[in-house]
Amino acid sequence: MSEQIQRTDLSDLVRDRRAELKVGLRTLADRCADPETGEQLKVGWLHRLETREPVIPPQLPGLRALAAGLELPLPIVQEAAGAQFMGIVSEVWSEDEDARALVAYLGEMSEAERRQVKAMVEAFARSRSNG
Repeated sequence: MSEQIQRTDLSDLVRDRRAELKVGLRTLADRCADPETGEQLKVGWLHRLETREPVIPPQLPGLRALAAGLELPLPIVQEAAGAQFMGIVSEVWSEDEDARALVAYLGEMSEAERRQVKAMVEAFARSRSNG
């Protein structure tokens, strides 16, 4: 069995963005409120996440709260969380950029398998645009 590398994409994003914003953890926690549900992230959870300690992966309201607090688009936060907690490290976009798929282990796929994934994303994008 191969050893799995622990990814830290979301942890790194939080640490780096907090430094860019020049805010402390308490200030960040105060800013991290989901605009839809009001869910607030706790300073302790943010600290553990940033220092790469084990945390319960956030659900969508927590991701929206984190995006709000970090002043980042939600998809950026979702991508980092997907990489860190689910091993989703690659994405495939449709030609018109109307649809995308997050794909685990895309780099390990053959060229033929990558084309199949791309074809599925394209088919989905076409079906959405056709109503």
